[in-house]
Amino acid sequence: MNLTPPPASAAKPDLEIKDAMMIFDAIWQNLADHHGEENLRFPKEIILLGGAPGAGKGTNTAFIARTRGLTSEPVVMSALLDTPEMRRVKDAGGMIGDREAVAALLAELLKPEHRDGVILDGFPRTKVQVECIKLLYEKLNQQWRAHHGTPMAVHFRKPVVQILVLFVDEKESIARQLKRGREVTAHNDEVRRTGEGELWEERATDFDEALANRRYRVFKEQTWGALLSLKNVFHYHLINAQGPLAEVEQNILRELDYQSSLELDPRTYERLRTLPVASEIIVHARQELVKRLDGYEFTQPDLFGSVVEFIDQKMMPIIRCHAISGHANINSEDPLLREPGAVAMLIDVFSERGYHAVVDIHRIEIPERFDPATGAISCRTKKVYRMIIRFKGSELRRG
Repeated sequence: MNLTPPPASAAKPDLEIKDAMMIFDAIWQNLADHHGEENLRFPKEIILLGGAPGAGKGTNTAFIARTRGLTSEPVVMSALLDTPEMRRVKDAGGMIGDREAVAALLAELLKPEHRDGVILDGFPRTKVQVECIKLLYEKLNQQWRAHHGTPMAVHFRKPVVQILVLFVDEKESIARQLKRGREVTAHNDEVRRTGEGELWEERATDFDEALANRRYRVFKEQTWGALLSLKNVFHYHLINAQGPLAEVEQNILRELDYQSSLELDPRTYERLRTLPVASEIIVHARQELVKRLDGYEFTQPDLFGSVVEFIDQKMMPIIRCHAISGHANINSEDPLLREPGAVAMLIDVFSERGYHAVVDIHRIEIPERFDPATGAISCRTKKVYRMIIRFKGSELRRG
């Protein structure tokens, strides 16, 4: 029998979980009391961005946002905690603890500009913050389930949390930090000499190899460890950021390739998954498109289902015949297309699947009756929906 006592630190994770629950529950209740539970609407997508010192987080954040179709400014925790109120706490000798950090973050995430998605830079950094982000995700899923199938469902969509870590090795990190120090020195010397421009921040770690090395170790032991602990909970992307910028951007693109299963509500995705995906998907205004598609599923499921079935049964056989050219012209008089909103649904479905669809309504006057007494000819209007579907065709080898 093994009588070896458990390590002294074994109880620590349980304590951190309890602390996180107390902190999160209190903050959530405070927000609910202040805003109303029905108004606690958080971003559909949250990207937790981490990066080794010198990995290029600041350089690549805008590119990541464009790749995901995010339009809101990233939430940078260091800036969020540098408010006059927070500075007064620090000036009084206090510390910005987990409770203050989580409270500031949740209040920021409630802002409407973050509703479709946001990049979160610098969170979580501690074990308690790790547990709080899990609790937030759990709470958002509870909201999604509670409102599923109701008119409020469009405001409480299934949340997506992704972790994205830009990684460089220790040698590259130190070299980039010191290189930044040299660039900052040269820039600031020029500003002081000419009196033009703004001074850049001078960080001690950018001028001392030992401090740069320490900063890297802190990242490996704390920040990276915190994000890594969430690997089995959220979608995790480790990006090789060693190379030049263009190469890093390609690495990011490969990791963040569009996935319907992550962004659409499961019912919507199940409805669409049988339709083939074009080899190259170009989605314009992705977040708005996803919102519209989920809205169709929630508010007009019968019509939406009929439109998807029409595409699958009547259009896809024709489109497949044009797989080489990547261009199909389809005319239809199907009464389904006369239903309000059906054409818009059809175009959005094709866009989500990676096609480019254009629909034109052609009206043709068809003579029906002739009045011999007056010579008048009565006509009926025949509506023909002319649909042009384009996609990347097959590349045939010639010669």
